[in-house]
Amino acid sequence: MPCSSSDHRELSAYFHCLCPAVCPCPCFGLLHHLGLPSIDSVPAPTPALFWFIFTHYTPSPSIEPFFALRGPSPQFIVAAMFRPHVFRQVARAATAQAPRAAFRPATPALASIRHFTCTPSRFDKDTNSDDPVDAATTAGEPGESGDHEGQYARTRDDIVVEYPEEKDLPPSNPVVGRGGEHSKRTLASFSMEGKVAVVTGGARGLGLVMAQALVTSGADVAIVDMNRDEGERSAKGLVDVFKKENPGSKRTPKVTAHFCDVSSPTSVNQSLAEILKQHGKVDNLVTSAGFTENYDAISYPYDRIQKLWGVNVDGTYLYAVAVAKHLMERKAPGSIVMIGSMSGAIVNVPQPQAPYNAAKAAVRHLASSLAVEWAGAGIRVNCISPGYMLTALTKKILDDNPDLQKQWTSLIPVGKMGRPEDLMGAVTFLSSDASSYVTGADLRVDGAYTCT
Repeated sequence: MPCSSSDHRELSAYFHCLCPAVCPCPCFGLLHHLGLPSIDSVPAPTPALFWFIFTHYTPSPSIEPFFALRGPSPQFIVAAMFRPHVFRQVARAATAQAPRAAFRPATPALASIRHFTCTPSRFDKDTNSDDPVDAATTAGEPGESGDHEGQYARTRDDIVVEYPEEKDLPPSNPVVGRGGEHSKRTLASFSMEGKVAVVTGGARGLGLVMAQALVTSGADVAIVDMNRDEGERSAKGLVDVFKKENPGSKRTPKVTAHFCDVSSPTSVNQSLAEILKQHGKVDNLVTSAGFTENYDAISYPYDRIQKLWGVNVDGTYLYAVAVAKHLMERKAPGSIVMIGSMSGAIVNVPQPQAPYNAAKAAVRHLASSLAVEWAGAGIRVNCISPGYMLTALTKKILDDNPDLQKQWTSLIPVGKMGRPEDLMGAVTFLSSDASSYVTGADLRVDGAYTCT
């Protein structure tokens, strides 16, 4: 039965040229009838036609045979075929027809030009500074790394390094939440009150300072370390420092110490079970356990590489998975902060440390991967990548190699090494609700070293 109306013929032409099976009536000559030599000549459907189809071609007794003979309704066909194209045209039309502002404030010609800041030169630094950071040095001359390969690895039993005692912990002005008065004001979302955080490698160095940041912010903390005795001393020291700096606080955070070899799944599970028994839950994890060694790639002992990867990579993964499993079982959100290094993105000079660099690159990408995988469970995973930090261990290296600081600091745009306390704000931000929409991020704390 031939089409009986011009509207029907127009619609049939559109339907048939795009999908002949849609229009069962003999409309095969409509392209020629409408003066369209080919399918490519069919004009794009306009917003007006889209509206006309949806308002005029609702199935009715008069045209029902046209739609009923096969399958889908015209609304479905139009939505499937025309919607993306039409919506784009609608958006373009709306943009093109938008009235221009009658008056646009004048803008200075140079307002869009970026103003450059002036920073200290990366070279020719003033080496006569009284600042202990500027005065410190960190390694030997290029080419001398073979003279002290691996001698400062944390795992060497014959190397004893004096780490900071409690009195050496960085001071922090009290910012107490609901438990007491504020001496300074800050966002409530930075508070860690009511949270339980685990810090691996928290008995010393950067891990200890980050544990202090969480305690200062109100969290209960479980220090996990290979050296339990040192962990217990550090735990007591953190509590003492908190009491001293927060005399008006109504509550003192609970800090405990636990032994763990993070490269062992059994040890990880045992330590977490012990933590849950004492604290009842875990909300946050900071994976700070790790170490570095300076061997050239040719002479690096394979068993040392395995140990390095076991602590830095496997240990990070194992503890993160264990805590994530606990959070999922509780159906609770949580935050995991993995401690990477700028070495995961650049090659340090002059010291050779290829396996360490690769391990930290793995940690950084592990954080991104788990952030995506666990996002649906409300578990955030981020990474902090410190630059050169003047820890007790680094000071020892610098004392033995008084010429390296000049080379290191010459590559740091801010002109000096970082202090451990420079990480306190970063770890508090990523652990707290202040970063509730931040996951998969790599926060570099390196004085812009990796920007150059």
